[in-house]
Amino acid sequence: MITRTVKAQVGRRILDAFVAAGAVEVAPDILLPADTLLDLYGEDIRARAYLTTDPIRGEVVLRPDFTVPVVQMHMAQGAEPARYCYLGEIFRKQDHGDTRPPHPRDNEYLQAGFELFSRDPEADAEVFALFHGILAPCRLSATMGDMDLLLDAVAGLPLSDSRRALLAHHIWRPRRFERLLDRFSTPERPRHFAVNSAPWTGLRSESEMEARIARLEAAAEGPPLPAIWRERLHRLFAVAGPAPVACDELRILADHIPAIAEAVDRLAARLDAIAARGIDPGTIRFDASHGRRTMEYYDGMTFSFTAEGRPDWPPVASGGRYDALTRVLGQGEAIPAVGGIIRPGLVAELECAPC
Repeated sequence: MITRTVKAQVGRRILDAFVAAGAVEVAPDILLPADTLLDLYGEDIRARAYLTTDPIRGEVVLRPDFTVPVVQMHMAQGAEPARYCYLGEIFRKQDHGDTRPPHPRDNEYLQAGFELFSRDPEADAEVFALFHGILAPCRLSATMGDMDLLLDAVAGLPLSDSRRALLAHHIWRPRRFERLLDRFSTPERPRHFAVNSAPWTGLRSESEMEARIARLEAAAEGPPLPAIWRERLHRLFAVAGPAPVACDELRILADHIPAIAEAVDRLAARLDAIAARGIDPGTIRFDASHGRRTMEYYDGMTFSFTAEGRPDWPPVASGGRYDALTRVLGQGEAIPAVGGIIRPGLVAELECAPC
């Protein structure tokens, strides 16, 4: 059993590495206002975070991650570029849909993280290389994805704006996404919601519900998606393998899905920038669907480092790009941002394991 003291010591060492990379240490509150998370993720967040009600502050949540409060802090007062790091506990409920066996302390665990706000086109490579260097002694497997590819592919589908918007909204929920594809791939009669005199109930306002009804009715109209486009989309989701090989496969696929061409070029440039930092891209596995189930605010590169032979473990580290989140929390202002987290407890277990 690894003690909390040992985990904290490992966390402090990781934090020192982040500080050496130019980050400023910050310490967001453990108890956060719930309204921001509810606005971002809707009622789904209740299934994953610990929410309660304070008689003065209203609904509050035990910190489910650091990224949202760090982005809020930066957008309110930060300058460009900026690097932040942190170390502390986060709290999350178990996910009933997770096929991975629950790991001890998945509900509460120590997290060390690094966030970079910068317009430098090589920021992705910088963050990936930083994590790769810190974790090198652990001999982990690195996997990379790119949500930008998937979002661009959806944006290029021959569908109405309302249907593309619904698909993009649910791209992080594969089952819902597939159900929508089923609907949009077959002729559908327009849906109209009956209006009656019953009072409005629930947490959403009448105007919010009316807007949602309008979106659903609009999405019910339009010609079906041709089968060839669904096939192309599934081919994209299935691309996986050594990063350079996957990149070549994506270039071929871009001939059939022109909307992803620019994202493929950015991926190739990212791999070149990583190689320039002394990391062989061939040692990185690329998975086009990486992050679709666990990284819902990432909208660009995603990455994770996992321990081989530990299928019961979550990733030892994970992260990615989240430009859209800065726009939402910045109330119209935005800055490109990328970051990630490491679980010091898992690093400690790897370091203490017998050779």
